[in-house]
Amino acid sequence: MEINSNNLINTEIFKTNKFDNIETKNLEDEKLREVCDSFESYFLNQIMDISLKNTKVAGESPGSDIVKGMYIQSIADNSSGTLGISNMLYEFLSKENNK
Repeated sequence: MEINSNNLINTEIFKTNKFDNIETKNLEDEKLREVCDSFESYFLNQIMDISLKNTKVAGESPGSDIVKGMYIQSIADNSSGTLGISNMLYEFLSKENNK
């Protein structure tokens, strides 16, 4: 028996209709909202990293840069979705998706 791609794939498993009734619009909206919130978190992280670059908010010990980075990341993650950047981005992208 010769082994090739034709006899390695069981094509019967691809013939299904169990995924036909899945609502993809809500899934796409939730994923888009998540991506927009992640962008806002990244944006906040960058702004705070630059603005707190020369401060001693985490002290002056050898690991202070790591602590400051974790502090900034935590604030950015917890603040995402509150500035309105993610809302504006979500509305713009969802309108572009519906065209």
